[in-house]
Amino acid sequence: MENTEKRKLLTANIAAVVVIVTVLAALALNGSGAVTEVAGNAAVYRGDPENDGVTLMFNVYWGEEYIPDILDILDAYGVKTTFFIGGSWAAKNMGLVKEISERGHEIGSHGYNHKDAENLNYDRNIDEMVPAERLLEQITGKEISLFAPPSGSVGDKMFEAAKDLGYTVVMWSRDTVDWRDKNPDLVYKRATQDTQSGELILMHPTEHTLKALEKILIYYKNSGLKPMPAGENIFG
Repeated sequence: MENTEKRKLLTANIAAVVVIVTVLAALALNGSGAVTEVAGNAAVYRGDPENDGVTLMFNVYWGEEYIPDILDILDAYGVKTTFFIGGSWAAKNMGLVKEISERGHEIGSHGYNHKDAENLNYDRNIDEMVPAERLLEQITGKEISLFAPPSGSVGDKMFEAAKDLGYTVVMWSRDTVDWRDKNPDLVYKRATQDTQSGELILMHPTEHTLKALEKILIYYKNSGLKPMPAGENIFG
């Protein structure tokens, strides 16, 4: 009888833990509020819903042939946004990185070699973050304080490294999946359908994203949403 009661108590405790973990995971995915914590590790999944802002975040390790036209469209609509740039790409495209910054866009770090941060120890995460930061700051003359984990891969050691370097870790509230689905209509739909204030929308400098971009910006304008850099969307 005593063993039966112990088993019941243990089962109840396990169920309670599962519920808590599930709720935390759901909050992380849905981005309720600016900063979401999962198992004690903070990452930003959404900006401030009170500022009518929306951010198109470009993660860059390739696509340099499309970036000049993307910049021209952003300029035409008076939009400033955020480019999370990989260090190895920046080393080969310093002039373009400088142009992105000089045209008023926010620059964040996307690591140096697009490594899977979850599978790296603390020192290896530092080795990915620091050289990228130094190079981007050297090119732009501006402080780098935002970090977007490559492939959205996160882990305890990555969060420790990011915290020690003073980074805000930025994820996203929705993904256009433009690296896989080469369809401007899909990119447009995923960037606009049911979009709400505070959204952080993941994109890449692809040909089909370029084709969809102007239409996306027109939609935001007509919907009363204000495209802005991630830092402004998150911190106000």
